[in-house]
Amino acid sequence: MDWRAVENWLARDDRCVLPLGSTEQHAGLSLAVDSILSERVAAEAAAPLGVPVFPVLAYGITPAFAAYPGTVSLRAETYLAILRDVLEGLYDQGFRRILLCNGHGGNTPGAAAALEFTGRHPDARTRWHDWWRAPRTQEAVQTTDPVASHASWMENFPWTRIPDAPPPPEQPKPMTDLDRLRTLSPVAVREQLGDGNFGGLYQRPDQEMLRIWQVAVAETRSLLEDGWA
Repeated sequence: MDWRAVENWLARDDRCVLPLGSTEQHAGLSLAVDSILSERVAAEAAAPLGVPVFPVLAYGITPAFAAYPGTVSLRAETYLAILRDVLEGLYDQGFRRILLCNGHGGNTPGAAAALEFTGRHPDARTRWHDWWRAPRTQEAVQTTDPVASHASWMENFPWTRIPDAPPPPEQPKPMTDLDRLRTLSPVAVREQLGDGNFGGLYQRPDQEMLRIWQVAVAETRSLLEDGWA
């Protein structure tokens, strides 16, 4: 879209989507997994409705993975300041219903910033949507394979793989102790995780992944259509 298209949209509607991602290790998958998935699920969900999807905010809060090269983490106060500025900018443009389509668990403090934003602007509405753990999508994941975690099969889509990368291990990885992981320094996190997968299979058949993806797109679209009460 150019600015004219946005102006025309705002003349008849006030919805938009802001995807939120991260740049962090995902074992043998792209460092941009969280950004790729949040932006893509938002774009596919919004396309039939014509709702604008803004470029993904590709850096998030991920200090635990700082010992993995390529991981870039924002301080929590920096992330929240950026998110507040973006929301205020969207509001100033005329957007009043903003879906924040989040792809990274570490960004969760942003949900409070979204609530503060609507507190400052009672005529605005925001929805914080962790797309991968929304009810219907998570049900589809659990039905497929209950052992699903960070950098495992559940994030391994055709569009998150690195071309010509070595094939992933065929055997599932034992689940790491997540409670212990949360107490460790970045260097110790890398020592415990090794390649970065928390546990489970590294890849499942694409037909299974596409079924889950279709559920995620439909669930995200339903929020755009009906989630503004």
